[in-house]
Amino acid sequence: MAKLNVNPTRMEMTRLKRQLKTATRGHKLLKDKLDELMKQFLDIVKENKKLREEAEKALEKAYKSFIIARAVMSEEYLGEALMMPKQKIAVDVSKKNVMSVNVPQFDFKAANNQDDIYPYGLAFTSGELDLSMEAFSEAMEPLLKLAQSEKSAQLMAQEIERTRRRVNALENVMIPNYQETIKFIMQKLDENERASTTRLMKVKDMIAKKAIEERRLRDKKAFGA
Repeated sequence: MAKLNVNPTRMEMTRLKRQLKTATRGHKLLKDKLDELMKQFLDIVKENKKLREEAEKALEKAYKSFIIARAVMSEEYLGEALMMPKQKIAVDVSKKNVMSVNVPQFDFKAANNQDDIYPYGLAFTSGELDLSMEAFSEAMEPLLKLAQSEKSAQLMAQEIERTRRRVNALENVMIPNYQETIKFIMQKLDENERASTTRLMKVKDMIAKKAIEERRLRDKKAFGA
């Protein structure tokens, strides 16, 4: 802790007390925000784990079918079959405000008939390739949801780190500095008040002694006369 470099006056103490009150209230608000951010972040992490498992399971199914299709089809036929993709996916990206964090929202839809996903004729291809195409199409939704969830988790983590730094700065630096400075000013004002009281008492003693001396001189003159 370190006291601030200010003049030890009552005006400065009043100003610092006002700033301390504001900092304390801001610290409480930021702590509440941090707690809510952590709660939201943990919810996103749980959802992220579930979506990752779904996406990995869908991709595993798709790649298994695709590997079998490569084994039973020639490279030439497979390359020709997949040369011109037929289905297009349109993704609309919007934002949602969660505790002052703009997390992304993905909304996707097929630009053409979603049931017609095969960019090839069925005469020279295998059923495993059809299954692979279906599995890849089904994996699209959990993959986009996973991307949305992971980006949201990343943004939330960054906001949590920023908020935690602010909370720590208020808790460990600003508020203790204000308290230490206010304490120093109060001690200084008390010292000044005690010094003023001491000086006032000395002045009163001097005035009293002078009054006694003057009365003694008057009495002496009166008796001498």
